[in-house]
Amino acid sequence: MKFDIITIFPKIFSAKGGSYLNESILKRAQKNKLIQIKIHNLRDFTKDKHRKVDDRPYGGGPGMVFKIEPLIKAISSILRIKNLELKIKKKIKVILFSPSGKQFDNKMAANLSKNYNQLILISGRYEGIDARIKKVLYDSGFKIQEISIGHYVLTGGELPAMVLIDAISRQIPGVLGKKESLEEKGHGIGVPVYTRPEEFIYKGKKYKVPKVLLSGDHKKIEKWLNKKTNR
Repeated sequence: MKFDIITIFPKIFSAKGGSYLNESILKRAQKNKLIQIKIHNLRDFTKDKHRKVDDRPYGGGPGMVFKIEPLIKAISSILRIKNLELKIKKKIKVILFSPSGKQFDNKMAANLSKNYNQLILISGRYEGIDARIKKVLYDSGFKIQEISIGHYVLTGGELPAMVLIDAISRQIPGVLGKKESLEEKGHGIGVPVYTRPEEFIYKGKKYKVPKVLLSGDHKKIEKWLNKKTNR
């Protein structure tokens, strides 16, 4: 899976900045070539000396809006085509982050990991992106989806991009490393987990691991897990 992030703040994702994308599981997944993450500075696709990527909105209103020209140039550069002239392969999708987009969840992460091998993530800022981008992309044969990671508004799309990459990467075979993980068994969300010691004493009170988990009886453990996840 290849992730291409378009942003005006590339340092957020840089290794020197200690980016979340360059640590732990995601770092290992990149090293093992299970995923590829590339950062594209939107300002590199401007012509003026000030590298301007935004302008005032038509009709008035506060804030600034991302211009369409540098975005089209960035996407064309990522796909190594000229002016979006070629039809896009079915395995590529453009993601626009928006509070009004479809709510992102684990099911969506699984579907994206299964059905696509390249995602272009546009991390917007300010008051948003010129809405014509959706029509241009659609007319050029792109698959586009607006996604929200929650019912709240963030300063930009950089955090949503990292959330999406993390959630999707976990769905790719080999990234997590352990096939016996609770999540792959269907018990990953909301399941209480325990480890050693079996008994923890704090301020004179004993806190014990549930006996069923120490029983070795897999059927009873499965039943207990199902009950805890309301399955």
